[in-house]
Amino acid sequence: VQLVESGGGSVQAGGSLRLSCTASGDVDSIYCMGWFRQVEGKEREGVAAWDTGRTAYADSVKGRFTISRDNAKNTLYLQMTSLKAEETGMYFCAADAALVCGPQYVLQATVAGMDYWGKGTLVTISS
Repeated sequence: VQLVESGGGSVQAGGSLRLSCTASGDVDSIYCMGWFRQVEGKEREGVAAWDTGRTAYADSVKGRFTISRDNAKNTLYLQMTSLKAEETGMYFCAADAALVCGPQYVLQATVAGMDYWGKGTLVTISS
């Protein structure tokens, strides 16, 4: 499975961005997916997760971020609104082939805990 993120860029605080993650290869093996971010000086953290229609979000983004998937396009999206300057960083898409991964598992996953990772897309939010 290959994952390619897009949609990153520069916005002002309070603005919005929509990230996309397109999967290719053995996409039928994917059971759950998620978006992670790595802010300078901090560990990579899960922000939103998807598993066959079920979703989960980190407390810090609830009400502002929305994760969705278009199965026909093999694409995962992250709609981000009311962005904050401290959310500047690299945003990564990840996927797992475990049958029982679940959205809460994804949110708490480490890098080693997910089977596939994209290379990331940079999001810069200016204050």
